[in-house]
Amino acid sequence: MTTDLIQIEPQRASGSTARLKTMLLFPPEWVPTAPYLALPSLTAVLRAHGHEVVQKDVNIEMYNWFFSDTFLIWVKLRMDQQRRELGVREASGQLTEFEEEQLACLRRVEPIDVLELAERAERAKAITHGEEFYDADKLEWALNTFREVMQYISAAYYPASLVFYPMESHLGYRSGVSREVLACLDDEQVNVYRDVCRQLVLPAVHKEQPQVVGVSIGTQMQLLAGLTFCKMIKSEFPDIHIVVGGNVITRLHEDLPKKEEFFNSVFDSAILYEGEHALLWLLEAIAGERPWTSVPNLMYRDNGQVRVNSEIYTEKTTALPLPDFDGLPLDSYFVPVRILPYLATRGCYWGRCTFCDHGQGYFDQYRGKPAHDVVREIKALKEKYHAEHFLFSDESYPPALFKKVIRLLVDEDVKIKWTTLIRFEESLQDPEIWKLAVKSGCCTLYYGMESANERVLELMDKHARKSVIENNLREAAKAGIWNHVMAFYGFPGETREEAEETRQFLLANQQYIHSVEVFYFVAYRHTPMVRNPERFGITIHKQEEYDLPLDYYYTLNEPGGISCLEAMQLCEEFYQRDFAPWAVRVNAREHVFLYISKYGTNDLPQIYVSRSTTEKARTDAVQGLITWPVAHGDAEREREAEPTMTRVVSHSAP
Repeated sequence: MTTDLIQIEPQRASGSTARLKTMLLFPPEWVPTAPYLALPSLTAVLRAHGHEVVQKDVNIEMYNWFFSDTFLIWVKLRMDQQRRELGVREASGQLTEFEEEQLACLRRVEPIDVLELAERAERAKAITHGEEFYDADKLEWALNTFREVMQYISAAYYPASLVFYPMESHLGYRSGVSREVLACLDDEQVNVYRDVCRQLVLPAVHKEQPQVVGVSIGTQMQLLAGLTFCKMIKSEFPDIHIVVGGNVITRLHEDLPKKEEFFNSVFDSAILYEGEHALLWLLEAIAGERPWTSVPNLMYRDNGQVRVNSEIYTEKTTALPLPDFDGLPLDSYFVPVRILPYLATRGCYWGRCTFCDHGQGYFDQYRGKPAHDVVREIKALKEKYHAEHFLFSDESYPPALFKKVIRLLVDEDVKIKWTTLIRFEESLQDPEIWKLAVKSGCCTLYYGMESANERVLELMDKHARKSVIENNLREAAKAGIWNHVMAFYGFPGETREEAEETRQFLLANQQYIHSVEVFYFVAYRHTPMVRNPERFGITIHKQEEYDLPLDYYYTLNEPGGISCLEAMQLCEEFYQRDFAPWAVRVNAREHVFLYISKYGTNDLPQIYVSRSTTEKARTDAVQGLITWPVAHGDAEREREAEPTMTRVVSHSAP
């Protein structure tokens, strides 16, 4: 397929006269602490051109519904019926092995007082919404209550495992296997999202009567929920045009045209890459005002065939309107104050890391807004939505823009609190920069260190020096910033000695590192390494049944390096042996962010697991009662605000 890159030109402006009502859905599962930027970015462009838009964050609606007496009583009735039916089969000796396990699971939760559980869930929600949020003991109790409720709900959808945080729910189907994805969409036993759709989505569609429904699928965790919504809407309302988008959809652009069954029964079209104007022009095509073949970034069904338009459109960031959050339930998230995401750049200014596929959601190069535009828009969002806390959701905040923005935030006395992802940079070694950042409202920073060994960093094409890493962490911490460091074991060619250097670095710099995540190398599909495996000494193994892959299993071509299995083992050893100093009880990024905003310091002993209870905490984590802070998956959230109809996740930052 050939593609042509185009830029925004005046003649590309919409000339549509038809006004189509569009509903945009953000499906589960995502952290319920703040709205996601994709829908507001799309909504802003559509509304600017006169289209009526209903944006619906089904993710936060789902969690509020889950933690209610209405849903939990319904779940109990569902489990009672299942127990009765299985009990009859048990009495007649007809139970299968699977049914025996299901019945045992149902009997384990039978003694639970559902009304008491629902009362605690409502109390937990109240804690997250008020001043009690800042009492770490109470917040920990609330989070553990949410996890307990999710375990209870899971029994009704056995063998599904539904998890509150981190987002690791599993329905027993592999999202990389299309036949399993399609089977899951119709599975009434495990697919909890069918009930979510019946309760929260279909009634809204019936009420609003949109002509178009767009579903934003940014992570693998959202794939099954998003496609479930699509199929059920399509079945109930066949005349509605259903379009999907997001980074996951973009990553599967080579595979989806071969899967006609998705276009026949699940959705009608898919938008790749950036979606604001592509969605606008799709509405014009649906209204008959534009040829379908002229809509860029579009994949669609036409006369029984899947067609992919060759033209690729990339947005001009300075021409886009302010994100429009109107209609989202800004006070329903599990935080006591409003937090808004904001994106100043698209793509990564560094863009060279060989393990990274963050830029896959963008066809074109890095683009950013001038610092004065960034601050002007932040001020506008603060005033319009009465929000003083912001998530700067950029891939990695460019140092030049960083220095300009913090200066303007101080000079203009904007008075916000904010957090972002950032790269270790030589140009950020002056202590005064970090002091100014804190004065501007910077509370927490997330760094993709990856390794502390300079040879490995060179192999990764990160070109960071250990002395610079140490300097940035030290000066940021001294200024009062909470430093979260992400690293991983097993980059092809890395030896055990080099991996140990990373471990020793983390331990030696514990006073400057407030939270940490150690992962293992994953061969993501669209990385330079997977495109040129021989250059990096690996062999990629593709399995035929995995026809929707986002990553691959790999092996090393030469001995001496750390294998995939060994990297996993090193990670587990780190969490078992070394992680105690970083184990926190308040473990969502936004929760830590708000604690620092509240108390004005990165010295927060109250949110850590005490040394005397670390072993118990570890046991509870295994049992699913608590999770380590930003460990095992939270660093995957750095892609937080892709406005292309959302993003996928990866294990580390640029």
